[in-house]
This record gives sequence, structure tokens and C-alpha cells, in this order.
Amino acid sequence: MSKNLEQAVLEKIQGYNDEQRTDYFFKEVVANNGIWILIDEHGCVMLNTEDEDCIPVWPNEEFAQAWATDDWQTCRAECISLNKWFSRWSNGLSDDQLSIVVFPNLNEQGLIFLPEELEYELKKKQKKSSKIKPLV
Repeated sequence: MSKNLEQAVLEKIQGYNDEQRTDYFFKEVVANNGIWILIDEHGCVMLNTEDEDCIPVWPNEEFAQAWATDDWQTCRAECISLNKWFSRWSNGLSDDQLSIVVFPNLNEQGLIFLPEELEYELKKKQKKSSKIKPLV
């Protein structure tokens, strides 16, 4: 689903601030039609803040897999298509009162979205990208 990213590119993007990583996330997810999570035999990885429990999501397999260290070394990256995300994950996460941390850096920092906010933004970006006509 996603193209392999070179190490220098990975490091550059990891150095982006929260807003830049979020912008990159939306562009890549819409272009590749999928969101990456980390899973193990118990389900998907979760992060906790003082106020909420969050599911971290990434734009590419390489970024998700970079988190599979230490306590999460047995985890593997899995891609969820946007159709499946919209039909199952958004409502399921909302029902479970979980939030989403978008493209967290290796220091566990990232912007937090409610499931319906993330879905709204993704659909808005999809609509915008479908209106862009290539020059012939």
C-alpha cells in the first residue's frame, strides 16, 4: 500500500513538529487509502494521557514499525483501509470512548483527535484530493 521510505526521509519526517506530522499523515493516508496501527495478540497498541486513552495511528508502515521496540517488540504494523476505518473503527473507537493520537513521534507526542473529528478531516481531504485534476 505504501512505498518504502528511505532512512534519511524517515528521519526528516520524524523531526517534523506535531502539525507538520499531522499534515503529512493526512496526505499519505488519503493517497494510500489506509491507516497504519500496531497490533499484538491482545489487540492494538494504546497510549494513555492524563485525560484519555488513545490509539496511535501512522501514515506508513515504516513509522508504525519504528514503534515496535521494548514493550512493543512483538507488535506488528497493520494497515486498515479507509473504507474499513470509516465503517468500523470510527464508531467502535467512539463507542469505547477512545481518542486517536495522529502520527506520534518517538517521544509519544502527537495531536489528539476524537474518532469523528479524524473521520471528518479524512473525508474532507479525500473530497479535496478527488477534485484535483491532473494536467494533461
